Amino acid sequence: MSKTGLVLEGGGFRGIYTAGVLDVFMEEGLSFDGLIGVSAGAIHGCSFISGQKGRSIRYYRKYCGDPRFMSIRSWLTTGNVVGVDFCYHELPEVLDKFDDEAFMKNPSHYYVVCTNVETGKPEYIRLTDMRKEIDYLRASASLPYFSKIVEIDGKKYLDGGCTDSVPLEAFEDLGYGRNVVVLTEPEDYRKKPELRLLAKTVYRRYPDFARALVNRHESYNNMLDMLKEKERQGSIFIIRPSEHMEIGRMESDVNKVQAAYDLGVKDAKARLAALRDWLSKGENNG
Repeated sequence: MSKTGLVLEGGGFRGIYTAGVLDVFMEEGLSFDGLIGVSAGAIHGCSFISGQKGRSIRYYRKYCGDPRFMSIRSWLTTGNVVGVDFCYHELPEVLDKFDDEAFMKNPSHYYVVCTNVETGKPEYIRLTDMRKEIDYLRASASLPYFSKIVEIDGKKYLDGGCTDSVPLEAFEDLGYGRNVVVLTEPEDYRKKPELRLLAKTVYRRYPDFARALVNRHESYNNMLDMLKEKERQGSIFIIRPSEHMEIGRMESDVNKVQAAYDLGVKDAKARLAALRDWLSKGENNG
Protein backbone atom coordinates (compact mmCIF):
# COMPACT_ATOMS: atom_id res chain seq x y z
CA MET A 1 0.00 0.00 0.00
CA SER A 2 1.38 3.40 -0.99
CA LYS A 3 2.19 5.69 1.91
CA THR A 4 0.43 9.04 2.24
CA GLY A 5 2.57 12.10 2.84
CA LEU A 6 2.22 15.77 3.69
CA VAL A 7 4.52 18.19 1.83
CA LEU A 8 4.85 21.73 3.22
CA GLU A 9 6.36 24.69 1.35
CA GLY A 10 8.20 27.48 3.18
CA GLY A 11 7.84 31.21 2.65
CA GLY A 12 8.84 33.09 5.80
CA PHE A 13 5.86 34.58 7.61
CA ARG A 14 3.58 33.42 4.77
CA GLY A 15 4.03 29.99 6.32
CA ILE A 16 1.54 30.91 9.03
CA TYR A 17 -1.05 30.14 6.34
CA THR A 18 0.16 26.53 6.54
CA ALA A 19 -0.28 26.58 10.33
CA GLY A 20 -3.96 27.41 9.78
CA VAL A 21 -4.32 24.48 7.39
CA LEU A 22 -2.58 22.12 9.81
CA ASP A 23 -4.76 23.19 12.75
CA VAL A 24 -7.84 22.22 10.73
CA PHE A 25 -6.23 18.87 9.97
CA MET A 26 -5.62 18.31 13.69
CA GLU A 27 -9.15 19.37 14.52
CA GLU A 28 -10.46 16.85 11.99
CA GLY A 29 -8.15 14.06 13.15
CA LEU A 30 -6.29 13.75 9.85
CA SER A 31 -2.93 12.00 9.96
CA PHE A 32 -0.26 11.03 7.45
CA ASP A 33 2.44 8.41 7.22
CA GLY A 34 5.07 11.09 6.84
CA LEU A 35 5.62 14.83 6.63
CA ILE A 36 8.36 16.77 4.88
CA GLY A 37 8.73 20.49 5.44
CA VAL A 38 10.90 23.25 4.05
CA SER A 39 11.86 26.29 6.12
CA ALA A 40 8.64 27.71 7.62
CA GLY A 41 6.85 24.54 6.51
CA ALA A 42 9.23 22.52 8.69
CA ILE A 43 8.72 24.96 11.58
CA HIS A 44 4.94 24.55 11.56
CA GLY A 45 5.07 20.91 10.57
CA CYS A 46 6.82 19.84 13.75
CA SER A 47 3.95 21.23 15.86
CA PHE A 48 1.59 19.14 13.72
CA ILE A 49 3.62 16.01 14.51
CA SER A 50 3.58 16.89 18.22
CA GLY A 51 -0.20 17.44 18.05
CA GLN A 52 -0.08 21.00 19.41
CA LYS A 53 -3.04 22.64 17.72
CA GLY A 54 -2.91 26.44 17.91
CA ARG A 55 0.72 26.60 19.04
CA SER A 56 2.09 28.33 15.95
CA ILE A 57 -0.45 31.15 15.77
CA ARG A 58 -0.26 31.58 19.54
CA TYR A 59 3.45 32.33 19.64
CA TYR A 60 3.43 34.19 16.32
CA ARG A 61 0.76 36.52 17.67
CA LYS A 62 2.69 37.04 20.88
CA TYR A 63 6.20 37.46 19.48
CA CYS A 64 6.01 38.56 15.81
CA GLY A 65 6.77 42.16 16.84
CA ASP A 66 9.53 41.14 19.24
CA PRO A 67 12.99 41.95 17.79
CA ARG A 68 14.34 38.76 19.36
CA PHE A 69 11.98 36.73 17.17
CA MET A 70 12.75 37.98 13.66
CA SER A 71 14.01 41.45 12.83
CA ILE A 72 16.50 43.54 10.90
CA ARG A 73 17.97 44.55 14.24
CA SER A 74 18.74 40.91 14.99
CA TRP A 75 20.35 40.55 11.56
CA LEU A 76 22.53 43.66 12.02
CA THR A 77 23.67 42.68 15.50
CA THR A 78 24.03 38.89 15.18
CA GLY A 79 24.15 38.07 11.45
CA ASN A 80 20.89 36.15 11.77
CA VAL A 81 17.55 37.75 11.03
CA VAL A 82 15.92 35.09 13.23
CA GLY A 83 17.03 35.17 16.86
CA VAL A 84 18.75 31.81 17.29
CA ASP A 85 18.71 31.48 21.08
CA PHE A 86 15.23 32.96 21.42
CA CYS A 87 13.47 31.01 18.63
CA TYR A 88 15.21 27.65 18.91
CA HIS A 89 15.79 27.41 22.65
CA GLU A 90 14.00 29.91 24.89
CA LEU A 91 10.72 29.74 22.99
CA PRO A 92 10.33 25.94 22.58
CA GLU A 93 11.98 25.06 25.87
CA VAL A 94 10.49 27.70 28.20
CA LEU A 95 8.01 30.25 26.80
CA ASP A 96 5.76 27.98 24.70
CA LYS A 97 7.04 24.47 25.24
CA PHE A 98 7.31 22.06 22.39
CA ASP A 99 5.97 18.61 23.30
CA ASP A 100 9.09 16.53 22.65
CA GLU A 101 7.53 13.37 24.06
CA ALA A 102 4.48 13.53 21.78
CA PHE A 103 6.73 14.27 18.81
CA MET A 104 8.84 11.18 19.44
CA LYS A 105 5.82 8.93 20.03
CA ASN A 106 4.09 9.91 16.78
CA PRO A 107 4.60 7.07 14.25
CA SER A 108 4.54 9.58 11.39
CA HIS A 109 8.03 10.19 10.00
CA TYR A 110 9.18 13.83 9.96
CA TYR A 111 11.70 15.20 7.46
CA VAL A 112 13.25 18.61 6.90
CA VAL A 113 14.99 19.91 3.78
CA CYS A 114 18.34 21.68 4.08
CA THR A 115 20.59 22.99 1.31
CA ASN A 116 24.21 21.94 1.45
CA VAL A 117 25.97 25.15 0.43
CA GLU A 118 29.16 23.36 -0.64
CA THR A 119 27.41 21.02 -3.08
CA GLY A 120 24.49 23.31 -3.94
CA LYS A 121 22.17 20.31 -3.46
CA PRO A 122 19.22 19.65 -1.15
CA GLU A 123 19.44 17.07 1.63
CA TYR A 124 16.40 15.36 3.14
CA ILE A 125 16.92 14.64 6.80
CA ARG A 126 14.63 12.66 9.06
CA LEU A 127 14.43 14.01 12.61
CA THR A 128 13.42 11.82 15.54
CA ASP A 129 14.45 13.97 18.52
CA MET A 130 13.68 17.65 18.03
CA ARG A 131 15.66 18.93 20.98
CA LYS A 132 18.85 17.09 20.00
CA GLU A 133 18.45 17.77 16.28
CA ILE A 134 17.08 21.31 16.43
CA ASP A 135 19.97 22.70 14.37
CA TYR A 136 18.67 20.87 11.29
CA LEU A 137 15.34 22.65 11.70
CA ARG A 138 17.22 25.93 12.12
CA ALA A 139 19.29 25.24 9.02
CA SER A 140 16.18 24.50 6.96
CA ALA A 141 14.79 27.93 7.89
CA SER A 142 18.03 29.95 7.61
CA LEU A 143 17.31 32.41 4.81
CA PRO A 144 20.17 33.14 2.40
CA TYR A 145 21.72 36.60 2.73
CA PHE A 146 20.01 37.07 6.12
CA SER A 147 21.46 34.12 8.05
CA LYS A 148 24.80 32.70 8.96
CA ILE A 149 25.64 29.31 7.50
CA VAL A 150 24.72 26.53 9.94
CA GLU A 151 27.46 23.93 10.40
CA ILE A 152 26.40 20.43 11.49
CA ASP A 153 28.74 17.43 11.56
CA GLY A 154 31.18 19.09 9.19
CA LYS A 155 28.53 20.10 6.65
CA LYS A 156 27.38 23.64 5.88
CA TYR A 157 23.68 24.31 5.44
CA LEU A 158 21.15 27.03 4.61
CA ASP A 159 17.45 27.23 3.72
CA GLY A 160 16.13 24.11 1.99
CA GLY A 161 13.94 26.28 -0.20
CA CYS A 162 17.02 27.46 -2.09
CA THR A 163 17.20 24.11 -3.90
CA ASP A 164 13.88 22.29 -3.33
CA SER A 165 11.01 24.55 -2.31
CA VAL A 166 8.36 21.84 -2.64
CA PRO A 167 10.09 18.46 -2.15
CA LEU A 168 7.36 16.33 -3.66
CA GLU A 169 9.56 14.23 -5.93
CA ALA A 170 12.02 13.54 -3.10
CA PHE A 171 9.16 12.34 -0.90
CA GLU A 172 7.85 10.14 -3.70
CA ASP A 173 11.33 8.61 -3.92
CA LEU A 174 11.08 7.87 -0.19
CA GLY A 175 7.93 5.83 -0.82
CA TYR A 176 5.17 8.39 -0.33
CA GLY A 177 3.08 7.78 -3.43
CA ARG A 178 0.10 9.98 -2.57
CA ASN A 179 0.74 13.41 -1.11
CA VAL A 180 -1.14 16.41 0.18
CA VAL A 181 0.84 19.52 -0.79
CA VAL A 182 0.37 22.83 1.05
CA LEU A 183 1.67 25.86 -0.85
CA THR A 184 1.96 29.43 0.39
CA GLU A 185 1.44 31.32 -2.87
CA PRO A 186 -1.80 31.59 -4.92
CA GLU A 187 -2.28 29.70 -8.17
CA ASP A 188 -1.18 32.53 -10.48
CA TYR A 189 2.18 33.05 -8.73
CA ARG A 190 5.43 32.74 -10.69
CA LYS A 191 8.85 33.28 -9.09
CA LYS A 192 11.03 36.09 -10.44
CA PRO A 193 14.80 35.80 -11.01
CA GLU A 194 17.31 36.35 -8.21
CA LEU A 195 19.87 39.15 -8.44
CA ARG A 196 22.65 37.26 -10.20
CA LEU A 197 25.48 39.56 -9.10
CA LEU A 198 24.35 39.53 -5.47
CA ALA A 199 24.24 35.74 -5.28
CA LYS A 200 27.61 35.33 -6.96
CA THR A 201 29.20 38.01 -4.77
CA VAL A 202 27.84 36.97 -1.37
CA TYR A 203 28.41 33.26 -1.99
CA ARG A 204 31.52 33.46 -4.17
CA ARG A 205 33.17 30.79 -2.00
CA TYR A 206 30.28 28.45 -2.81
CA PRO A 207 29.78 28.63 -6.58
CA ASP A 208 27.41 25.64 -6.75
CA PHE A 209 25.14 27.26 -4.17
CA ALA A 210 25.30 30.64 -5.93
CA ARG A 211 24.36 28.92 -9.19
CA ALA A 212 21.39 27.26 -7.48
CA LEU A 213 20.19 30.66 -6.25
CA VAL A 214 20.53 32.19 -9.71
CA ASN A 215 18.56 29.32 -11.29
CA ARG A 216 16.03 29.04 -8.48
CA HIS A 217 13.21 30.80 -10.30
CA GLU A 218 13.44 28.43 -13.25
CA SER A 219 13.41 25.28 -11.14
CA TYR A 220 10.57 26.64 -8.99
CA ASN A 221 8.38 27.59 -11.94
CA ASN A 222 9.05 24.23 -13.59
CA MET A 223 8.04 22.58 -10.35
CA LEU A 224 4.73 24.48 -10.40
CA ASP A 225 4.02 23.03 -13.85
CA MET A 226 4.84 19.55 -12.56
CA LEU A 227 2.52 20.00 -9.58
CA LYS A 228 -0.32 21.04 -11.86
CA GLU A 229 0.10 17.89 -13.94
CA LYS A 230 0.31 15.59 -10.91
CA GLU A 231 -2.80 17.22 -9.48
CA ARG A 232 -4.59 16.57 -12.76
CA GLN A 233 -3.51 12.93 -12.61
CA GLY A 234 -4.85 12.65 -9.06
CA SER A 235 -1.62 11.60 -7.32
CA ILE A 236 -1.48 14.78 -5.23
CA PHE A 237 -3.98 17.08 -3.53
CA ILE A 238 -3.04 20.76 -3.32
CA ILE A 239 -4.16 23.38 -0.82
CA ARG A 240 -2.94 26.89 -1.59
CA PRO A 241 -4.06 30.45 -0.75
CA SER A 242 -7.35 31.24 -2.49
CA GLU A 243 -6.39 34.92 -2.57
CA HIS A 244 -3.27 37.05 -2.32
CA MET A 245 -2.04 37.53 1.24
CA GLU A 246 -0.93 40.97 2.41
CA ILE A 247 1.94 39.67 4.50
CA GLY A 248 5.68 40.10 4.17
CA ARG A 249 8.40 37.48 4.68
CA MET A 250 9.31 39.36 7.87
CA GLU A 251 6.03 40.67 9.24
CA SER A 252 5.51 42.53 12.52
CA ASP A 253 1.83 43.43 12.02
CA VAL A 254 -0.09 40.92 14.12
CA ASN A 255 -3.31 41.60 12.19
CA LYS A 256 -1.68 40.56 8.91
CA VAL A 257 -0.30 37.45 10.56
CA GLN A 258 -3.72 36.56 11.92
CA ALA A 259 -5.36 37.19 8.53
CA ALA A 260 -2.95 34.81 6.78
CA TYR A 261 -3.58 32.14 9.41
CA ASP A 262 -7.35 32.65 9.13
CA LEU A 263 -7.14 32.23 5.35
CA GLY A 264 -5.38 28.90 5.88
CA VAL A 265 -8.20 27.79 8.19
CA LYS A 266 -10.83 28.97 5.70
CA ASP A 267 -9.22 27.31 2.69
CA ALA A 268 -8.65 24.02 4.52
CA LYS A 269 -12.27 23.87 5.64
CA ALA A 270 -13.46 24.71 2.13
CA ARG A 271 -11.43 21.83 0.68
CA LEU A 272 -12.10 19.36 3.50
CA ALA A 273 -14.84 17.31 1.83
CA ALA A 274 -12.82 17.02 -1.38
CA LEU A 275 -9.72 16.09 0.61
CA ARG A 276 -11.51 13.34 2.52
CA ASP A 277 -12.85 11.97 -0.77
CA TRP A 278 -9.33 12.00 -2.27
CA LEU A 279 -7.88 10.26 0.80
CA SER A 280 -10.59 7.59 0.78
CA LYS A 281 -9.90 6.80 -2.88
CA GLY A 282 -6.28 6.18 -2.00
CA GLU A 283 -7.31 3.80 0.79
CA ASN A 284 -9.65 1.94 -1.54
CA ASN A 285 -6.95 1.63 -4.22
CA GLY A 286 -4.45 0.42 -1.65
